[in-house]
Amino acid sequence: MLYLGIYLLVMSAAAFILYGADKKKAKSGKWRIKESTLLGIGFFGGAAGALLAMQTFRHKTKHWYFWAVNIAGLILHLAAAGISVYYLYFK
Repeated sequence: MLYLGIYLLVMSAAAFILYGADKKKAKSGKWRIKESTLLGIGFFGGAAGALLAMQTFRHKTKHWYFWAVNIAGLILHLAAAGISVYYLYFK
């Protein structure tokens, strides 16, 4: 359970940083981070950080698929944590 928590925390921090960096690059007209990279990091562990970054930086908020993928990822992460808790403490 501890490893899952650390993994989700690290991925969320990485997602937050990547979204912030992409917003900064967008403002300055520089080469951007691929949308697939942003979506992937959100779905595979960083959804909480990605959703927080979307609100904080007001970045990618108009793209419905960013909301959909990150919310689906967050649901997946919460389910994985819930299942882990269930098997660790109640089985």
